[in-house]
Amino acid sequence: MNIVNPHKVVEAALVLADGTMFEGQAFGATPPGAVASGEVVFNTVLSGYQEVITDPSYAGQIVTFTYPHLGNYGINSADHESRRPFLRGVIARDVPRRHSNWRSDTDINSFLVEHGIPGIAGLDTRRLTKHIRDTGAMPGAFGTADEATLRAAAAAEPGTDGIDMAARVTCDAPYSVASARADGTAPWNMVAIDFGIKSTILDQLSLLGGVTVVPASTAASAILEYKPDGVFLSNGPGDPGAVVGATETIEGLLGQVPVFGICLGHQLLSLSLGLPAFKLPFGHHGGNHPVRNLANGTIEITSQNHNFCVADDSVNGVELTHVNLNDQTVEGIRSLEVPAFSVQYHPEAGPGPHDSRYLFDHFDQLMTDVNGHPQGGQG
Repeated sequence: MNIVNPHKVVEAALVLADGTMFEGQAFGATPPGAVASGEVVFNTVLSGYQEVITDPSYAGQIVTFTYPHLGNYGINSADHESRRPFLRGVIARDVPRRHSNWRSDTDINSFLVEHGIPGIAGLDTRRLTKHIRDTGAMPGAFGTADEATLRAAAAAEPGTDGIDMAARVTCDAPYSVASARADGTAPWNMVAIDFGIKSTILDQLSLLGGVTVVPASTAASAILEYKPDGVFLSNGPGDPGAVVGATETIEGLLGQVPVFGICLGHQLLSLSLGLPAFKLPFGHHGGNHPVRNLANGTIEITSQNHNFCVADDSVNGVELTHVNLNDQTVEGIRSLEVPAFSVQYHPEAGPGPHDSRYLFDHFDQLMTDVNGHPQGGQG
């Protein structure tokens, strides 16, 4: 990857698959052939851009940030959500030349260059966001190449539908995360299936006990060999129907061990229980989505990042637990027949509000209900 001088204006353009064009300036890394392509979406967070950029759920996508400034407080190594960014590109209105924060290690331009991620700034992100909202998320291409090359790349970009994106972001081999329980008791032994897991999720799970993280392709029989007290189904990118072997694995776990799913994990659990999934017009990406908890009527402000959604179909043995107040889509379910539940949003909230972190306590309680207390103390 070549480095774009952040202090020199380098003209660039973004072209969407429907032919709409936006002009701007390049920053970050220069992609091969001076063209980057992917599915263009928008995210409405006001801060937390580093966590968004390093969230594996954005694999295959180009993320438009609706907040006008990107990079004000720099980048720090403590807030990465994964080992590296998996998104295809970053779109911003304005990237300040100087960052300012006592925790920062580097600036956003240098970080993108380091990881080979291109960006485009200076374009009208408000117009772009409104266009995506009205017409739906779609493939696009941007860079410093000529207009004809960009248009051809946008037309050729397949997007994320029907592609097993989780296989591209999952870990290569199992690894362990130590317990961080504050009470000093013997911890729960959990397994997390990595469909694109975030670091903040592992931080929350470690407060319940030790976690073994396994690749997305791991079979149910291999997971059960760890003798887990509970299994977590992680977030991840793309189309749930394209994740090879996932529903078969989950079906082999249901009734054998308590299961908790988030985001893509929620969709995969739902498919395993008989609920279909469909693609939303432009997805939910942001840190301010209102969700109603149907059990007690409370409203949670949630962090969300998904393009697909579970259909609100009636299936015997499955109860709807949460609903999105913006569009009435399904945000949570639980099985009435086996110990399993899931939510579409991100209760770990990295970034976002912490209204929903109680769901990790629910997982703790579910493991207690099924297994009794962990050896040495309460769960």
